Amino acid sequence: MSFHMEEATVEPRRELSTQEASQRSGLSRNHITYLLRQGKLEGRNFGHRLWLVYADSLDRYLGTPHKPGPKGTHKKASSDHLDGLHSSAETRREDGSGNG
Repeated sequence: MSFHMEEATVEPRRELSTQEASQRSGLSRNHITYLLRQGKLEGRNFGHRLWLVYADSLDRYLGTPHKPGPKGTHKKASSDHLDGLHSSAETRREDGSGNG
């Protein structure tokens, strides 16, 4: 009985410089390295500053939706709220209860 096993060949992952990844994605090089350090992109680090990004990892990251802008909730004053502040100031002046 003879067994014929095919050898599995593993193709190396395509690597991009941070400059190439930046051009391909529209993200800054600083943001690319930030994503690498955070583990949101896969790649290899050589020394302190040199990174290579795996192209498949970048494609996967770009294919998932991300919210733009900073994290956290920042409430802007609504115009209704500002109108309420304005009308309450007028009421105080009419009453004579304002400090002015």
